[in-house]
Amino acid sequence: MDEIDERGGAFFGRRKGKKLRLGQAYLFETLLPQLRIDLAGDLSPSTLFKKPVEELWLEIGFGGGEHLLQRAAENPSVGFIGCEPFVNGMAKMLAAIDRESFDNIRLYDSDALDMLRSLPDASLGRVYLLYPDPWPKRRQNKRRFVSNKTLALIARVLKPGGEFRFASDIDHYVGWTLERATRSPNFRWIAERPDDWRLPWVGWQSTRYELKAQREGRKSAYLTFERL
Repeated sequence: MDEIDERGGAFFGRRKGKKLRLGQAYLFETLLPQLRIDLAGDLSPSTLFKKPVEELWLEIGFGGGEHLLQRAAENPSVGFIGCEPFVNGMAKMLAAIDRESFDNIRLYDSDALDMLRSLPDASLGRVYLLYPDPWPKRRQNKRRFVSNKTLALIARVLKPGGEFRFASDIDHYVGWTLERATRSPNFRWIAERPDDWRLPWVGWQSTRYELKAQREGRKSAYLTFERL
């Protein structure tokens, strides 16, 4: 069966972990409804954000939110969409937004594929997929987020010249992504020398997953693909 059909849009992964503390549960009830994107509504930047934004960026599976929060702080004129179905990761993000009063972040707490299907054509300047679940067993590979289908969806929502940025410490997943992205007619891998993929992007904020990989002796790769 082709990988496009195998994943079939199904979500694979955990949604819940530790029980939320009282304050976290309160933010889920009060703040998340204000920030949650309604995919049936108008997804244009002028509607999603109260202030004008120059560009729209998406992070798929933001985990603890370290990277997204730093990028949002560094780029106040950019609107950010963060997708994260894992409840405890979303709880951390909501607490940070509440504490720091970010006004350029909107959230989606379900499958990012639904977001990719709903966004307008050529609406994003950048898409991040950082340390996704590698599903390392061969029979699980079909569950990986990167597939021909998802790359086509990412290409549709990226502007020409926009970037898809991928990071992983799992060599097989890096190779898996390179194989599919480089054979896509929609992307160009921009690396010209080894340091272009061995070193993180300028201003990089390490995630907890990356720090864990470093402690365990694994090296990461940072891939950037330009939308043609």
